Amino acid sequence: MGDRARTPTLTALLCLGLCRGPCDQVQAGAAPKPSIWADPGPMVSRGSPMTIWCQGSLQADVYHLYKDRVSKPLDTEAPQNSSKKAGFSIESMSTHTAGLYQCAYHSRRKGWSERSDPLLLVVTGVYPAPSLSAHPSHVVTSGGNVSLSCSSEVTGDTFYLLKEGGAGPPRQMQSRTFRGRWQAVFSVGPMNASHGGTYRCYYNSSSYPHTWSYPSNPLHLEVTGVYREPSLSAQPGSLVFSGDNLTLQCRSGAGFDRFALTKDEGLTSLQHLHGQHSPYFPLGHVSHTHGGQYRCYSGHNLSHAWSAPSDPLDILIVGMYEKPSISAQPGPSVSWGEKVILQCRSEISLDRFHLSKEGSPAAPQLLRLQDAAVPFQASFTIGPVTSNHEGNYTCYSSDSTFPYLLSLPSDTLELLVSAPSPQDYTVENLIRMGGAALILVVLGILLFQARDSPGRLEDAPRR
Repeated sequence: MGDRARTPTLTALLCLGLCRGPCDQVQAGAAPKPSIWADPGPMVSRGSPMTIWCQGSLQADVYHLYKDRVSKPLDTEAPQNSSKKAGFSIESMSTHTAGLYQCAYHSRRKGWSERSDPLLLVVTGVYPAPSLSAHPSHVVTSGGNVSLSCSSEVTGDTFYLLKEGGAGPPRQMQSRTFRGRWQAVFSVGPMNASHGGTYRCYYNSSSYPHTWSYPSNPLHLEVTGVYREPSLSAQPGSLVFSGDNLTLQCRSGAGFDRFALTKDEGLTSLQHLHGQHSPYFPLGHVSHTHGGQYRCYSGHNLSHAWSAPSDPLDILIVGMYEKPSISAQPGPSVSWGEKVILQCRSEISLDRFHLSKEGSPAAPQLLRLQDAAVPFQASFTIGPVTSNHEGNYTCYSSDSTFPYLLSLPSDTLELLVSAPSPQDYTVENLIRMGGAALILVVLGILLFQARDSPGRLEDAPRR
């Protein structure tokens, strides 16, 4: 066995008192107390080999190993290659080799040292594995709380919860019966980045406290909201025909090299974050199953801490129903400053309508029918219009039961906005149109002045 550093989590397995009484024959001026540790650690599966190391002094000529506070040494070893330590090998861990160990050493100059601090060796894999679950979810927002439930069908008196790589001792709790199972519920939180990681639990019997079960399934706790949220976009867009290719991209600040994509599943809590190194998520040829609301997270490699979620992105799958029709009231040609109504009408019973403008990065406008009676139509009011409203419009219809599945697009309607005339700049019209129109007029005046400014500067007298 190699000499490895002691693992803080497992060395701190239990805090136990030192041996007192006749077993410690220590005189004044005795050699310093040795240190003791287990390799690979004090929790070893049944049948596995392990080594107990005792480190004392370079003057040591012999080391003794004691078990369960018995005064007679269990084993004796000489120092290894003139070093100040000795190894005691256990070829196969069992219920008999589990227990409490201490060591001491002898030097000709100072005699026997006092015994080391106690080392508890636990053998695992004696009873069936328990199950470990998280409530409400494995994914927890920073500042939130989560309950980890360890349960078993086999009688267990005490349950233990361990965090992989943790520096503290395992948490322990007496079991209770619930619906025919023995269980213990460990509360974790308020959550921060340090709580993220892999957890396992065990149980034992009070009759054999050093004999534990197999470990439970590993449970990975992910903490979100540790970093600022990324942004999520779709290529070629969030409106996509069934059968077309779609790729989602998660954009975050520099330094992040791990990304996760989630799709909302109704009222079900988010259970897992599956990270990858690329910020691109190709969904391939989409079908109706790809419709939904997506979010993404960013994080760092080998970490269970994640950013806050991005803003939601709705992916709408087009082509599921017959196309609706679109019309403009009073017509597709509108005077600057007026309002126009775009009406979307479906021949089948659908209660949601979406209006999209060609080239606009914004998500389609959505209207829901309060009364799903014939005719099935929705009216989108646009205006007061400016030249920015010109363009091609299409509409879609959908069913609120399947909100991300859209009909075929309507025919395209081209909206034309006539140029403003001088009388459109009256105070009455500007007030009616609101602040946006006033800003456009002021910008026009400033641009006109800026265009003429160079000429005026050239005419100014030089000093």
